[in-house]
Amino acid sequence: MTTPTIPLAISASTVSSALGRGLAAQLAALRQGRTGLRRNDFGSAPQLGWIGRVDGVEAMALPPALADWDCRNNRLAWLGLQQDGFLGRVHDARQRHGARRVALLLGTSTASIGATEEAYRRLDAAGRFPTDLRQPALHAPHSLGAFVAAALALQGPCLTISTACSSSAKVFASAARMIALGLADAAVVGGVDSLCDNVLFGFNALELISPDACRPFDTNRDGISLGEAAGFTLLERIDTAPHAPRLLGYGEASDAWHMSSPHPDGHGAELALDAALARAGIHASQVDYLNLHGTASRANDAMEAALVARRFPATTRASSTKGCTGHTLGAAGIVEATIALQAIEHGFVPGNIGVATPDPACGAQFAWQGEERRVDVALSNSFGFGGNNACLVFGRAP
Repeated sequence: MTTPTIPLAISASTVSSALGRGLAAQLAALRQGRTGLRRNDFGSAPQLGWIGRVDGVEAMALPPALADWDCRNNRLAWLGLQQDGFLGRVHDARQRHGARRVALLLGTSTASIGATEEAYRRLDAAGRFPTDLRQPALHAPHSLGAFVAAALALQGPCLTISTACSSSAKVFASAARMIALGLADAAVVGGVDSLCDNVLFGFNALELISPDACRPFDTNRDGISLGEAAGFTLLERIDTAPHAPRLLGYGEASDAWHMSSPHPDGHGAELALDAALARAGIHASQVDYLNLHGTASRANDAMEAALVARRFPATTRASSTKGCTGHTLGAAGIVEATIALQAIEHGFVPGNIGVATPDPACGAQFAWQGEERRVDVALSNSFGFGGNNACLVFGRAP
């Protein structure tokens, strides 16, 4: 039986996506109901749909001490770390707790595979990677975690979690367990995923990419729009930041129904929801806002709409924000966690952007337009391939 857990303070956060760099840019776009999606102008597949691209990544230069880690994904991570004073907040946490007592847990789907793609395109006459990309650690799944650990000068436990689209939601759960076990006093959690040909061609092969901007929960939805993003939060015990918003609970489950589709009745998603609510010590009726996974695929949205209808009252507001950011894959969990946190901080529920004709299966809970309203408890859903599900519950400090 899942029992309530001790909440953790979210003492700092930041996000960069197609909506802009930093939390203020994200909030302004959500209030305006503005999408960051545009026609694909990236990579070898410009004909494939619309994308949520972060401007400025190509011009970003890593510090000389980190130059060996240079690739698009790590540039995006470095760009993201420099927003909202986050580097300074981590520095302060490192001073408080010690570099060995601050854990680092990051989610990503593809890490630096874009650099590996480039290396194979530029093989030399002997069939070897070009000199500038002959960095074994750069081509490893842990590239992101190792890079950020070096960038933040952290020496505590460091994990890369890759569970597809739930990756940077599950990092919150792992960090909470690590702090509860006394293995760390604080944790930097987050996720980064960047656009690359592997992602674009892979999702196209699955016939999941819409030719137009995605339309979550629209009757005529026909697939996802891919995006990229970097986001981070700092988790600490409540006595360190008593007035900060809180991670109240988390839930994880796997329905193992299909390689790339969720269980049609949402059994795994509901198990994750139940565990998150139990750890938070609340009922579904106490959730003010629910940020949905809402990818705009036929199967995901149908399952999630049914779950919302049977578990939440009409007073709960629910929306997907992927019509603004695109599906940022391994970074989706952290992006949508920051949106849930902003709903609490600013009393604003973002609308379900991109919908022309709402699916009649969607109940009264759905917020089709942005709404100003008090939010004390916000929940965020993240569902990955293979039925890998995660739910996070955030709350206002008393």
